[in-house]
Amino acid sequence: MTTTRRAVLAGAAALLAAPAALRAQEGPYPSRPVTVVVPWAAGGSTDAFARLLAQRLSADLGQGFVVDNRTGANGTIGLASAARARPDGYTVIVLPNSTYAVAPHLYPLGFTVEQAFAGVGLLVSMPMFMLVGRATPVTTLAEYVALAKRPGMKPTYANAGIGATSHLATEMLLQAAGIEVADIGYRGGGPAIQAVVAGEAGMLCMPAAGVMGLMASGDLRALAVASPQRTPLAPEVPTFAEQGYPQVEIIEHIAMLAPAGTPQPILETLNAACRKALTAPDMTPAIEKQVVTAEARPLAEWPSYLAAESRKMAEIVRARNIRVQ
Repeated sequence: MTTTRRAVLAGAAALLAAPAALRAQEGPYPSRPVTVVVPWAAGGSTDAFARLLAQRLSADLGQGFVVDNRTGANGTIGLASAARARPDGYTVIVLPNSTYAVAPHLYPLGFTVEQAFAGVGLLVSMPMFMLVGRATPVTTLAEYVALAKRPGMKPTYANAGIGATSHLATEMLLQAAGIEVADIGYRGGGPAIQAVVAGEAGMLCMPAAGVMGLMASGDLRALAVASPQRTPLAPEVPTFAEQGYPQVEIIEHIAMLAPAGTPQPILETLNAACRKALTAPDMTPAIEKQVVTAEARPLAEWPSYLAAESRKMAEIVRARNIRVQ
């Protein structure tokens, strides 16, 4: 073997060994702070949960998990920035299914979530309610559908944002029930909720976090929940399936992803730490306060879950011709 050939091979071997050597020098993961990208604004339900989890991971893993809000375009700006990050475990993203399972069917991302990310896992879920205001003269889903079909009626619903899970839940209902309800757009869940409370719009679908207090006060009346079973949060509210609409099933999920290529041992460390945090007895009150249910699923379940969730969302986007204006 010539000296030149030996030098080239030695150089190639050194390059291949470099990442492992660097990881060895850094020591056990994590050895420095981890950036937690949240692609939604501070103060929202995703941000609040991410901060709760980041605080616990910081304590359990001995390094800071620092939330970085990168907002816009239904979360896709933060999604794209996380996809470009180094796959070394020091950037992760915490995001809802409206961003990882709906937005890719509405925005030209230039990548797929399946290709650009590795799943750390599904973390928590939140039930989705269909609600009407106090003044709306119906108490059941059947009565609402009958009212919407009545000649001369011009029913409306409050839309918190195109591509939100609440938007898709509403479109699922309209398709299943065969009714036409006009869309009134609002800038986020808060204004949409207040519109229905005030009677500006007649109905909306919304995850539990923003509406439980208003349900308790009677300002909003839940006619159905879009979960497979009734939720312990409001066991008196029947599911859509119980009322003849099994097609209407959608849950707000929040997950953690890491850039594709993140080493498997790091993914396993993060998944184990998240599961430990979410099942810790002293975390239960804080989790319940955020009106979410811990999922804490194993790492291996992510690919099949994502494929099924993305397929379901794509079907409703196509069927209802949902587009970003």
